[in-house]
Order: sequence, then C-alpha cells, then structure tokens
Amino acid sequence: MSAFRIAVIGGDGIGPEVIEEAIRAADAANQAGDRADLLWNRLPWGSQFYKQTGRMVPEDGWNLLRRHDAIFFGAVGSPDVPDHITVHGLILPMRRKFDQYVNLRPAYLYEGVQSPLRDKAPGSIDMVVYRENTEGEYAPIGGRLYEGLPGEMAVQVSVFTRRGCERIMRAAFEGARRRRKKVTSITKSNAQAHSMVLWDEVFRDVAREYPDVEARSLLIDAAAMDFVRRPETFDVVVASNLFGDILTDLSAIVTGSMGLAASGNINPERTAPSMFEPVHGSAPDIAGKGIANPLAAMLSAAMMFEHLGLERSAARLRQAVAAVLKAGQPRTPDLGGHARTTDVTAAILAAIDRG
Repeated sequence: MSAFRIAVIGGDGIGPEVIEEAIRAADAANQAGDRADLLWNRLPWGSQFYKQTGRMVPEDGWNLLRRHDAIFFGAVGSPDVPDHITVHGLILPMRRKFDQYVNLRPAYLYEGVQSPLRDKAPGSIDMVVYRENTEGEYAPIGGRLYEGLPGEMAVQVSVFTRRGCERIMRAAFEGARRRRKKVTSITKSNAQAHSMVLWDEVFRDVAREYPDVEARSLLIDAAAMDFVRRPETFDVVVASNLFGDILTDLSAIVTGSMGLAASGNINPERTAPSMFEPVHGSAPDIAGKGIANPLAAMLSAAMMFEHLGLERSAARLRQAVAAVLKAGQPRTPDLGGHARTTDVTAAILAAIDRG
C-alpha cells in the first residue's frame, strides 16, 4: 500500500470548515479507489497563529512542509490582519520557495449548475488556465518612499524572465496536447512594451515547438470580454500571475460559483511538494455559519490525488461531485440553495458509496 504524508493548513475563515469536509470525502473516495495510506498532518497556521506569534509560519515551518508529499490548503486572510501580511507571509512565499510555478485552475460547467450566462449547455464551458505563479506582477520587488508625506511614492516592479515564461508556456502546451490542442496566450503588449513584448516573443518561440497545437494571443481586455460572451471557445489559457488571477475568478463565476473553483500550485519537477486549494478565499462574511460550499475543496483534493498518482480515488471523488450537482440538491447558498456544508458532504459520501 502506498503512503502519502499530506500537510493540512486550514488557515482562516471558511478554510478549516471546507478542508475538514473535503478530507472526509477524500478518505471515502480513497477507500473506494486506490486505498492508499493517507497521513494528514494538520498544522495550525494562519492569522490566529500570526496574532499569537508574530509569524505566519514558524521558524522551521518551511523545512517541515518540505518533508510532505503534498499540501492541502484552505484559505488565508482575516479582517483584523492586513492582507499584505497574510498573503506575503504564507501563500506567496510557499509558491516561490517550493517552485510551484504552475497555478492550474480548471473551469467546467457541470450538469445541474446554472451559468449566469444565457443558454450555456453542460460541458460547453471547459477550460484550464495555466497561470504563472512565481514571478510576474506579484514579484515582491519595490518599496515605498516618504511614507506619510505629501510626496509619498510606491514602486512595484514586475519581473518577467525568459525562463519563467518558457516553462509555464511549455506546461500549457503539454496540457493542451492532452485536451483539445488549443492554447490562448493572454497579453497586453500594446501597452506594456517590455514585459509583455518579452512574453509574446517567448510564446511564439515555444509555439513553434508544438506544431500540432493551435496557438493564438489575445489582449487581456479582449480575453475578459470573451470569457463572458463566448467562453466555450477557450481550451487551455496561459497567462501571467496577475492576468491569470483575475481571469480565473471570472471563469469560476461563469461556470456557476466560486464555490466550485479548484486549483493546484504545481511543482512539475517534484523537487518540493505541490499545494492544492479552493480558489474562493477565506470568505469572512460567512465564516462559522456552516453554509460554505465544500465542493471546491473536494475538487482540489481530486487534483491532489491525480498529482499523487491516485487516479481511481480522483475519479471517484469527481464522479461524486458531478452526481450531486446533477441531482440538484443539496445546494449551499452560493448555488441558490439553503443547505449546510455538512449536508453537501453527506450527499457526496452517499454518492461515493453508490459508486
């Protein structure tokens, strides 16, 4: 029997709520599938830990995480701790320290889920965004000068390297070969004459290595429009850190809810653990109410299973989610229902048991 050590960081807000329910579903899917030995190591890191210790991660935290096969993450962010502390103290450095340069975010319109867009059939929206995850617009380079004075200024530097562009683009093309063989690159080179011109040049170079894959570039503003007016035209999308972040929230909404948006922060070379998380964030407005949708966390667990080679477990979990959504109930409020988080988990467990 294969054994996997999985670090669990529930984090803040609804993070611990949905992660614990997802672990219940993941354990059930694993027992019905690959029957691996899953060792869940729960780590109490997040805003509360920061308020107690002044750190988002303990001094030996990164070394501790590195000893795991994967990381299962809930959310980070709390109204009483500035976002630049929580995000830059935990999730962004994790992506860089562990070279999780592929942020993989699928968007699929499930049967039984109503898109806010008119006349979209189940399965008609089916895309995967490959977001560059370690540099670009989120590089922590810059600073502030003359703070609090009339002449105060802030400088934020975007960093685009040929290596960084090449590797996320190659990952996207490889992913497209396993799908419908179409890659769309998101750019803004008409306005960003250095970073995005490099991005475009590298995309053209990499595209030549994949003559079997259709390649096109689209300006970010046009892409935002087409994510709404014709999302079915997209297959694989490759984008910079900022553009990918924004577009994937939009892709989640057009497929029904942020509560269905899963993601993986992948180290393809497996030199460090990859991290899997729901996209929806900590949602402090509904934290503790027991109404958060756990399906995004469950779909993220399925992505984690797939990364670990537990294909049967991943399939059982995805099939259960699809079956519950197709049935139309139970539904949490984000999908127009009144069910509680635990009601959805109970339905998922029953669907796994039915096979």
